[in-house]
Amino acid sequence: MKQLKLLLFAFLLCLPFAQGQAMRHDKAAGPKNNTEIIYHIFQRSFFDSNGDNHGDLNGIYQKLNYLQQLGVTAILLTPLYESMYYHNYFATDFYKIDPRYGTMADYLRLIKELHRRHMKFYMDMETQYVASDNVWFRDSYKKPASKYSDYIFYADKGNKKPVSIVAGITDFTGYDGVTRKLVMVNLNNKQVQQFNYNLFKFWMDPNHDGNFDDGVDGFRLDHMMDNLDNANRLPHLFTTFWRPLLAKLRAINPKIKIVAEQAEWGSFGIDNLKAGGVDRVFAFRLAFAIRNFNKKELMLVADSTFLQTPANKQQVVFIENHDMQRFADAVKGNPGKLKVGCALNLLMGGVPSIYYGQELGMKGNKGSFGMTDANDIPDRQAFEWYKSDEGPGMAYWYKNGLWWTENNTDIPNDGISLEEEKNDPKSLWNFYREIISLRKNNTIITTGTYTNLVNNNDHVFSFMRYNGHEKFIVVVNLSAEKQHVIVDINADNKTYITALMGNKPLVTGNKFRLSLNEFGVNVIKLNTH
Repeated sequence: MKQLKLLLFAFLLCLPFAQGQAMRHDKAAGPKNNTEIIYHIFQRSFFDSNGDNHGDLNGIYQKLNYLQQLGVTAILLTPLYESMYYHNYFATDFYKIDPRYGTMADYLRLIKELHRRHMKFYMDMETQYVASDNVWFRDSYKKPASKYSDYIFYADKGNKKPVSIVAGITDFTGYDGVTRKLVMVNLNNKQVQQFNYNLFKFWMDPNHDGNFDDGVDGFRLDHMMDNLDNANRLPHLFTTFWRPLLAKLRAINPKIKIVAEQAEWGSFGIDNLKAGGVDRVFAFRLAFAIRNFNKKELMLVADSTFLQTPANKQQVVFIENHDMQRFADAVKGNPGKLKVGCALNLLMGGVPSIYYGQELGMKGNKGSFGMTDANDIPDRQAFEWYKSDEGPGMAYWYKNGLWWTENNTDIPNDGISLEEEKNDPKSLWNFYREIISLRKNNTIITTGTYTNLVNNNDHVFSFMRYNGHEKFIVVVNLSAEKQHVIVDINADNKTYITALMGNKPLVTGNKFRLSLNEFGVNVIKLNTH
């Protein structure tokens, strides 16, 4: 979906930042009940269990100990359903698992094992479009009498001209060189609506026994819009499609979590949360602000993100995903910036999401291979398990084109692999483990109220989560030079200070003084009595 999403994303920099520059606000930004940390996996590239070079479900099953050692508590996979595209969007069959990933038995074993370990599973769903190999299109194309004729939008009575989707696209080429038509599904059709309900219900409880130990804990709704592609063919979807569907799903399992990827990456996703009825959206604006290492932008975007989020709703905070240039690539592998990104990803609040390999500093950026999904392969390369980048489980399914010969970033002995980083106490991987542990041991990050903290240094970003007498403060040097800073904290002589990471500050009245090394991260806990 990245090629399509980027067309909608072009307006991002033109959008004004939402208002909300208050330095302090008095409502918490989400439920007070979890320390959830999501691990987002492009599963074809994660771990290959059977030697066919494709990552698979059994590969994830075999690496659950690794995920728990890292400290994550949930996994989000890209689509599993059968598709002619390597990323599995634009489904052939929504009920069938891509055989390269395994069988339904493999899937159920993974879900039950996750739940046994008290971990959660989120499934990526995109039912707004199908490709030309889907039965809805195959049976209705040039056949107006087909029972699926109204499932697809056509521009003519003879069903010869399917309407274009976003930005006028009617055909899309896969990395295999095969071009297929992409068509928009008529979500106003009652049969389509019933299909969606049955489909989502199935993945919530595959064996229909009312016990959700074999079902998903939530769904990621790809490319969610109220007016799909702004084409005015499907306006008011929040009212006509999404809210009724989500209400029915919650009636089955009230604990189900719905995470929307708002199609407008330049938005804070508030419409999706309020009018769309979802539980969470992705904090895209915050992700881009973190990458820019600009204090003013970070303060404004962070404040707007958390201030606008309704009570009992959440932002998924991330710095990279399967549709974006990897963070390490964006910061040119700078070790200090990588650690700052980690700290902001995990300590600002919301529900953090880590993209597989992010914890190693894996690199990758969009390719330039024409209008094809091959452009995204460099962002979705094989997880680097070994120093040599060779060994059992390496998922090199893409060794057949320029994306391998020209855009491959898996370089042996470059310091970026689990084998190289695991036993290095100063590695990025171990820093992620340390920050994850900090988060888990300080639930105020999830339960407390967010506020930016004023300081006197343009290169230092400081913020706080607070709850009653407890304050959790993070101070980050955004520059490559040592910085001295004075931070306003509204403390007093009865404040007890604990330095959880970095130097202990010197408190004077309602302020504290601190020195930070280049790209230094200081974490401080205050308790007042």
